[in-house]
Amino acid sequence: MQQNVVILGASDNPDRYSYKAFKSLMNHGHKSFLVSPTIKNLEGTPVVSDLSDIKINVDTLTMYVNSKISSGLKNKILELKPKRVIFNPGSENLELETALKKAGIEVLQACTLVLLATDQFEKKF
Repeated sequence: MQQNVVILGASDNPDRYSYKAFKSLMNHGHKSFLVSPTIKNLEGTPVVSDLSDIKINVDTLTMYVNSKISSGLKNKILELKPKRVIFNPGSENLELETALKKAGIEVLQACTLVLLATDQFEKKF
């Protein structure tokens, strides 16, 4: 089942895990919506600089930013109302995780790449 997935902290550097997640999500048939203040386009996919520019229903938000950045985006993430947020290694943020759970949003501390590779990413919402 195709999901709408927001990659927060998208990168055009092939060595970055957010880039690898973009490629893997695409290969698994998911639609990626990319957020980064530093790039405008990634292999033909538009990149927005602000979460408020995302105007779709979000199944999964996958985090590739540190806790200082994500703390500053807490309200925008809550307003986006993703069904699930994945905190990839290095992006953990207990305060944000607590706020998301309180809002009824599923929270995972996991690696998007591993979830995809082991067929654990797809979830029926």
